[in-house]
Amino acid sequence: MPHWVQDGYQEYAKRLPAECSLNLIEIAPGHRGKSADIKRTLKSEGERMLKAIPKGCRIVALDVLGRSWSTEQLSTQLGQWMGDGRDIALLVGGPEGLAEACQQQADSRWSLSALTLPHPLVRVIVSEQIYRAWSLLRNHPYHRA
Repeated sequence: MPHWVQDGYQEYAKRLPAECSLNLIEIAPGHRGKSADIKRTLKSEGERMLKAIPKGCRIVALDVLGRSWSTEQLSTQLGQWMGDGRDIALLVGGPEGLAEACQQQADSRWSLSALTLPHPLVRVIVSEQIYRAWSLLRNHPYHRA
Protein backbone atom coordinates (compact mmCIF):
# COMPACT_ATOMS: atom_id res chain seq x y z
CA MET A 1 0.00 0.00 0.00
CA PRO A 2 1.17 3.54 -0.65
CA HIS A 3 2.50 5.47 2.35
CA TRP A 4 -0.49 7.80 2.37
CA VAL A 5 -2.78 4.81 2.96
CA GLN A 6 -0.68 3.48 5.84
CA ASP A 7 -0.39 6.98 7.31
CA GLY A 8 -4.12 7.70 6.95
CA TYR A 9 -5.17 4.40 8.47
CA GLN A 10 -2.67 4.67 11.34
CA GLU A 11 -3.68 8.25 12.10
CA TYR A 12 -7.17 7.17 13.10
CA ALA A 13 -6.30 3.71 14.45
CA LYS A 14 -3.84 5.20 16.96
CA ARG A 15 -6.46 7.68 18.21
CA LEU A 16 -8.82 4.90 19.27
CA PRO A 17 -8.63 3.62 22.85
CA ALA A 18 -8.28 -0.04 23.79
CA GLU A 19 -12.07 -0.41 24.12
CA CYS A 20 -12.40 0.21 20.38
CA SER A 21 -9.03 -0.62 18.85
CA LEU A 22 -8.47 -1.48 15.20
CA ASN A 23 -6.32 -4.43 14.19
CA LEU A 24 -5.62 -4.69 10.47
CA ILE A 25 -5.10 -8.19 9.11
CA GLU A 26 -4.15 -8.26 5.46
CA ILE A 27 -4.93 -11.24 3.28
CA ALA A 28 -2.63 -11.60 0.30
CA PRO A 29 -4.60 -11.19 -2.91
CA GLY A 30 -4.87 -14.12 -5.25
CA HIS A 31 -3.49 -14.23 -8.77
CA ARG A 32 -5.18 -11.91 -11.22
CA GLY A 33 -4.18 -11.63 -14.81
CA LYS A 34 -5.01 -12.69 -18.30
CA SER A 35 -5.26 -16.42 -17.55
CA ALA A 36 -6.49 -16.16 -13.95
CA ASP A 37 -9.48 -18.17 -12.76
CA ILE A 38 -11.25 -15.34 -10.93
CA LYS A 39 -13.87 -17.61 -9.36
CA ARG A 40 -11.16 -19.79 -7.86
CA THR A 41 -9.17 -16.73 -6.78
CA LEU A 42 -12.19 -15.21 -5.07
CA LYS A 43 -13.02 -18.50 -3.34
CA SER A 44 -9.44 -18.88 -2.11
CA GLU A 45 -9.34 -15.31 -0.81
CA GLY A 46 -12.63 -15.89 1.00
CA GLU A 47 -11.39 -19.07 2.65
CA ARG A 48 -8.24 -17.32 3.86
CA MET A 49 -10.27 -14.37 5.09
CA LEU A 50 -12.64 -16.57 7.08
CA LYS A 51 -9.71 -18.51 8.60
CA ALA A 52 -8.18 -15.24 9.82
CA ILE A 53 -11.29 -14.29 11.82
CA PRO A 54 -10.97 -15.13 15.52
CA LYS A 55 -13.72 -17.35 16.92
CA GLY A 56 -16.78 -15.58 18.23
CA CYS A 57 -16.41 -12.40 16.17
CA ARG A 58 -19.35 -10.54 14.75
CA ILE A 59 -18.71 -10.42 11.00
CA VAL A 60 -19.58 -7.29 9.07
CA ALA A 61 -19.11 -7.47 5.31
CA LEU A 62 -18.44 -4.19 3.54
CA ASP A 63 -20.65 -4.47 0.52
CA VAL A 64 -22.08 -1.91 -1.89
CA LEU A 65 -25.46 -3.63 -1.45
CA GLY A 66 -25.29 -3.43 2.34
CA ARG A 67 -26.97 -0.89 4.63
CA SER A 68 -25.67 2.64 4.50
CA TRP A 69 -25.59 4.54 7.77
CA SER A 70 -25.31 8.18 8.64
CA THR A 71 -22.57 9.05 11.11
CA GLU A 72 -25.11 9.06 13.92
CA GLN A 73 -26.50 5.66 12.86
CA LEU A 74 -23.00 4.21 12.64
CA SER A 75 -22.25 5.55 16.11
CA THR A 76 -25.39 3.87 17.46
CA GLN A 77 -24.42 0.65 15.66
CA LEU A 78 -20.88 0.84 17.05
CA GLY A 79 -22.29 1.30 20.55
CA GLN A 80 -24.44 -1.81 20.09
CA TRP A 81 -21.50 -3.80 18.79
CA MET A 82 -19.32 -2.69 21.69
CA GLY A 83 -22.09 -3.50 24.15
CA ASP A 84 -22.35 -7.00 22.68
CA GLY A 85 -18.87 -7.74 23.99
CA ARG A 86 -17.71 -9.53 20.86
CA ASP A 87 -14.92 -8.41 18.59
CA ILE A 88 -15.96 -7.20 15.15
CA ALA A 89 -14.40 -8.44 11.92
CA LEU A 90 -14.89 -5.93 9.11
CA LEU A 91 -14.37 -7.74 5.79
CA VAL A 92 -13.24 -5.74 2.78
CA GLY A 93 -13.11 -7.55 -0.54
CA GLY A 94 -10.79 -7.19 -3.47
CA PRO A 95 -11.59 -5.87 -6.95
CA GLU A 96 -14.38 -8.41 -7.46
CA GLY A 97 -15.82 -7.94 -3.98
CA LEU A 98 -16.17 -10.59 -1.29
CA ALA A 99 -16.43 -14.32 -1.79
CA GLU A 100 -19.89 -15.80 -1.44
CA ALA A 101 -18.77 -17.70 1.68
CA CYS A 102 -17.85 -14.39 3.34
CA GLN A 103 -21.20 -12.88 2.43
CA GLN A 104 -23.00 -15.92 3.87
CA GLN A 105 -21.02 -15.84 7.14
CA ALA A 106 -21.64 -12.11 7.65
CA ASP A 107 -23.92 -11.06 10.49
CA SER A 108 -24.55 -7.80 8.67
CA ARG A 109 -23.51 -5.83 5.60
CA TRP A 110 -22.34 -2.23 5.60
CA SER A 111 -22.24 -0.03 2.51
CA LEU A 112 -19.88 2.93 2.65
CA SER A 113 -21.28 4.30 -0.59
CA ALA A 114 -23.18 3.39 -3.72
CA LEU A 115 -19.90 4.16 -5.46
CA THR A 116 -17.23 1.52 -5.96
CA LEU A 117 -14.29 2.65 -3.85
CA PRO A 118 -10.68 1.51 -4.25
CA HIS A 119 -9.43 -0.77 -1.48
CA PRO A 120 -6.73 1.66 -0.24
CA LEU A 121 -9.27 4.45 0.17
CA VAL A 122 -11.67 2.12 2.01
CA ARG A 123 -9.04 1.50 4.70
CA VAL A 124 -8.71 5.18 5.41
CA ILE A 125 -12.45 5.87 5.26
CA VAL A 126 -13.35 2.97 7.55
CA SER A 127 -10.74 3.87 10.16
CA GLU A 128 -11.84 7.53 10.14
CA GLN A 129 -15.52 6.64 10.32
CA ILE A 130 -14.99 4.20 13.20
CA TYR A 131 -13.03 6.91 15.04
CA ARG A 132 -15.74 9.47 14.29
CA ALA A 133 -18.50 7.11 15.46
CA TRP A 134 -16.57 6.35 18.66
CA SER A 135 -15.96 10.06 19.27
CA LEU A 136 -19.68 10.72 18.95
CA LEU A 137 -20.44 7.93 21.45
CA ARG A 138 -18.01 9.43 23.95
CA ASN A 139 -18.94 13.09 23.35
CA HIS A 140 -15.44 13.77 22.09
CA PRO A 141 -15.17 17.09 20.22
CA TYR A 142 -13.85 15.46 17.00
CA HIS A 143 -17.37 15.07 15.65
CA ARG A 144 -19.16 18.39 15.43
CA ALA A 145 -22.56 17.91 13.87
